[in-house]
Amino acid sequence: MRAVRIDEFGGPEVLVPVEVPDPVAGPGEVLVRVAAAGVNRADALIRKGVYHRAGRPPLIPGVEAAGVVAAVGEGVTGLEVGQRVMALDGVNAPGFYAELAVVPATRVTVLPHDVGLTEAATLPVAWLSAWYCLRHLARVTKEDTVVVKAAASGVGSAAVQIAAEAGARVIALAGSAEKAAWAGEFGAQVTIDTSAHPDDAEVEEVLRLTDGRGADLVLDTVGGGAFARSLRQVGHGGRVVALANVALEPSTVDTRDFYPRNVHIHGFQITDLMEHGYDPRPDLQALLAGVAQRRFVVPVDSTFPLSDAAAAHARLESRAVLGKVVLTG
Repeated sequence: MRAVRIDEFGGPEVLVPVEVPDPVAGPGEVLVRVAAAGVNRADALIRKGVYHRAGRPPLIPGVEAAGVVAAVGEGVTGLEVGQRVMALDGVNAPGFYAELAVVPATRVTVLPHDVGLTEAATLPVAWLSAWYCLRHLARVTKEDTVVVKAAASGVGSAAVQIAAEAGARVIALAGSAEKAAWAGEFGAQVTIDTSAHPDDAEVEEVLRLTDGRGADLVLDTVGGGAFARSLRQVGHGGRVVALANVALEPSTVDTRDFYPRNVHIHGFQITDLMEHGYDPRPDLQALLAGVAQRRFVVPVDSTFPLSDAAAAHARLESRAVLGKVVLTG
């Protein structure tokens, strides 16, 4: 089969198309013929060799996909050859940048007829992360004012919609006027162009928009210095959820920025949750229902053929992306 492999860490050019043997589904596993694979920040960090959970090359990246069941292993029930499915797998498993991939049956979810394969391929990482952080960790309600950082990203645009559907007031932060306006189309009542409000000005703008109280919830998808600012943007008894450090820099935190206001800080990492028993399928089914009913819109920035994975990564890292980048078969 065709696959894209990383034989050495580096830039997008290290994503090399190769021919490898077809995988075989073992007991409890499913063989998926991949139609679409989501391209994530984690994939780019793995490629660079800076992701905290990444193994060593050779690696076939890709942790989320949608496609058709090609075979089922011994003991698998509820899944049949020919079903349309989406799948989520661990960071160091042979990934979905391939024509075929083997995945545990517990990480495979059957698709409803009215959800397309391309949009389904974007749900298991970005959308599931936003859903879990907002619905389970932070327990967002209609009483909340929610700040979403990097709101034009895959996670951010999902979070804006999920928070808005819950009835929350959403303040969307994005790195340009274009991105901020785009995020506003998904239900954010207020948008902030952080290029015009750098660092402390960003904090002051959120405080101004909340009459000095601060937000009830801040979803920090950036990390580094942005996390330190998140602690200053949240109000009494508020919640800050940290789910990434794409900034790849330390966060210098002053405890006086959060403990006097009884702020709750939550960390989130989807792979770690699954390794400790979390079953993502019920939450993914809830998201699929929202997409099928058109309560949620899945924005796809661009698609690339599998052989152009390097171009897909270059697009992802261009900082011009609005939504998700997807590889297709």
